[in-house]
Amino acid sequence: MTLPERKKRLLALLRRFAGARIMVIGDVMADHYIWGDVERISPEAPVPVVHVREEKTLLGGATNVVRNVVALGAQAEVCSVIGDDRNGRYIREQLAELGVNEAHLRVADDRHTTVKSRVIAHNQQVVRVDWETAGPIGAALVRDMLDHVRERLPRVDAIIISDYGKGVVNKLLLDGLREIAVPAGKLVAIDPKIENMRHYHGFTTMTPNHHESAHALGIKLRNDDGEIHRAGPKILKRFRLQSLVITRGEKGMSLFDRRGHVADIPTVAKEVYDVTGAGDTVIAALTCGLAVGGSLHDAALIANFAAGIVIAEVGTAAASHAEVAAAIRATKDLK
Repeated sequence: MTLPERKKRLLALLRRFAGARIMVIGDVMADHYIWGDVERISPEAPVPVVHVREEKTLLGGATNVVRNVVALGAQAEVCSVIGDDRNGRYIREQLAELGVNEAHLRVADDRHTTVKSRVIAHNQQVVRVDWETAGPIGAALVRDMLDHVRERLPRVDAIIISDYGKGVVNKLLLDGLREIAVPAGKLVAIDPKIENMRHYHGFTTMTPNHHESAHALGIKLRNDDGEIHRAGPKILKRFRLQSLVITRGEKGMSLFDRRGHVADIPTVAKEVYDVTGAGDTVIAALTCGLAVGGSLHDAALIANFAAGIVIAEVGTAAASHAEVAAAIRATKDLK
C-alpha cells in the first residue's frame, strides 16, 4: 500500500471516531499549574523564589482522558468519585462545558478531590504539591458504580479504565467490570498502575509503559527491542489480553496481539516539552480507533500522532481531531 493510500485509510478511521461512545472509569483529578520566573534563591532556605506570571487549572487523570476523547471527536461519559469540595465542583463544571455526561460523579464526604499543583519556571518543573485521599473507595460506592455501568453498557461501545492509583480502581471494581463487560463483548482498555497490576487480567487491551511491563512480569526489563519483544507475548498470555501496546517514551510503542503479530511504531514527536498526560492521549485515541472497528496497528498509529502533539506542549493537553488529521497529512513516513 502506498503512503497516500495509508494516509487516506487513517483519515477515514479518524473520521469514524465521531460515532464512538466511550465510558471512562477511574481517578479524576484537577491539574493546577503555576508558571513563573526564577531570578534568585530565597534567603530563608536554599530554594528558588518563583515570581508568578500565570496560573491555570485543567482537567487531569481520568478527566483528561475524557477531554482527549472529546477533542478527538468522540462522545464520552465518566464514572468516578469526587470530594465535596471546590475542586470537585470545578471538575463537574468543566465536564459540563465539554458536553460530557457527568451524572455519575459520586460525592464522597470522606475524600478530597485529588489536585496536583505544579510550579514551573523556565519550562522546568520546580516542585509538585499533591492534595489527595488515596485510599480505596468503599464497597457501597463500588456497587453503585457497577450498577451504573450495567445500566449504561448497552449505550457505550468501549470502556477505558484510567488508573492513577488514588483508590477508585481496585480489585472489587475490576472483578465487577469483568463480570459485566466481558460477557457483553465490550472492549475494555486499561491504562495501568503498578499497584493494581495483578488485577487486570481478562480484559481487551492494556497500555503499560516499559517500567509497568517489567513489574507485570516481575523482572528487570531494558527498553530495547529484543527484551520488549520477548516480554510482550508473555504479558498477553499472563493477563489473557487480546492485544497489548507497550509505550516506550522516545522509542515510540510496540504492539502485540494474540495471533503473534509484533510491530514497532517510532515516535513522531519533534519536540518534547512535557510528557504529562501523554498516556491519557494514547489510551483515548487507541480506544476510539478500536471501538469503531480499526485495526490495532491503525488505532495505535493515530494514538502515536496524537501523543506527539500533546508532548510538544507544557501541561496536560488534548490532541484535537483537526490537529491529528493535519499531522497525518503532513507525515512523510508511516510504519
